[in-house]
Amino acid sequence: MLPNRLQSNPSIAFIPLALLLAAACDTDRPSARMSVLVTTVDTIDGVVHVVNRGDAPEWRFALESSIGPKTLAVGEGGPEEFGQVWSAALGPHNDEIYIGDGHYTEVRVFGRDGTHRRTFGRSGEGPGEFSHINSVAWVGDRLLVLDLIGGRIGEFSAAGEVLGQRAAPGRWGGSEALRLYPVARDEAWSVSHVVGEDGLQLVYVGQSAAGETGDTLAATKDFWDQSVSCEYNDGWISFFEIIYSPQLVQHPGPAGTLYLARTDAYRIAVVSGGDTLRVIERELPSEPVTDEEWASATEDFRNFLDEQPRADCTPRRPERPALKPFIRTFFIAPDSRIWVEAMRAEGNRWEVFDPEGRLLGSMPAREFRENSVPAFGPDHVLTIRQDSLELDHVDVWRIER
Repeated sequence: MLPNRLQSNPSIAFIPLALLLAAACDTDRPSARMSVLVTTVDTIDGVVHVVNRGDAPEWRFALESSIGPKTLAVGEGGPEEFGQVWSAALGPHNDEIYIGDGHYTEVRVFGRDGTHRRTFGRSGEGPGEFSHINSVAWVGDRLLVLDLIGGRIGEFSAAGEVLGQRAAPGRWGGSEALRLYPVARDEAWSVSHVVGEDGLQLVYVGQSAAGETGDTLAATKDFWDQSVSCEYNDGWISFFEIIYSPQLVQHPGPAGTLYLARTDAYRIAVVSGGDTLRVIERELPSEPVTDEEWASATEDFRNFLDEQPRADCTPRRPERPALKPFIRTFFIAPDSRIWVEAMRAEGNRWEVFDPEGRLLGSMPAREFRENSVPAFGPDHVLTIRQDSLELDHVDVWRIER
């Protein structure tokens, strides 16, 4: 059963989005080359505003290990040969890597050096078994394993002992959005849905080591989603994401907060219920979308129209923005730091903010497999990638400051 406290006040969207709209004009102004990082904190009308100007301290990644098949012979790669990896997590002491394999329906545990230590779980419907693995995350001293096809969340100790099982209503599958969101040491959010006036609504359900917290956040609808949907061949539907089109990105945060950002303004609003608590802003020079970049971003859509000229698409053609978005996406880490993937002409960068919104460092972003998300620790980051043979690997990166 879903928690009975659902924060669905429409003002949860209105107040921060008004602030984000106001920011778009300010952030779009081209500015001079950045210099020394300066962070200012002010309170305006009860809202804390954190503004970061200048160059962030340069951090870098060092590859500590890469966990994946060592041979091309299928079935002979041992525990390093994965079937389908969408999620990995650092253990509570940051010395072990927990990898959920959705194909083999088991969790495999490795040291940070890539050495296999143990495996637990299997296919089935009983305790400690999975129909599928969507996501893994730690809350307190237990590992949660989200199995939305089975409609449950398994609970395990670090050694793989079964500690319990929770309901995850719906029995559904899909994209990276259907995952666990760890946002503090003993706080994570799972996804579910409720039936409202407008049909099914995505909600975030609070989880801790003790069980469901009783908190539920209603996901804000994406008013600026500029993806293109096309219907063709008597009911078939295809979607095309246009990465340079403005969107609204959201992420649940600690203590029942929701983080919202317009991608075309480098500003993140932290809201709770109908109140805006904090606004985090980063000043960067704007950059135009070049002809080559726009052609690359719309290539799949144009190829589709060549093959399906009678497809009914909404919108019929994506609108080309004059300037690039500043934000590709962002994540809240289990230590509550904010990781923003900033879009830049020289290559996307990850910029890291402390929980209050002060910029800490910046480094070149690492690509990760579609439908997966990185896992963040205090000094390490895990990314999932596919090689040229579409074999999954989990890369362990050490952060060097």
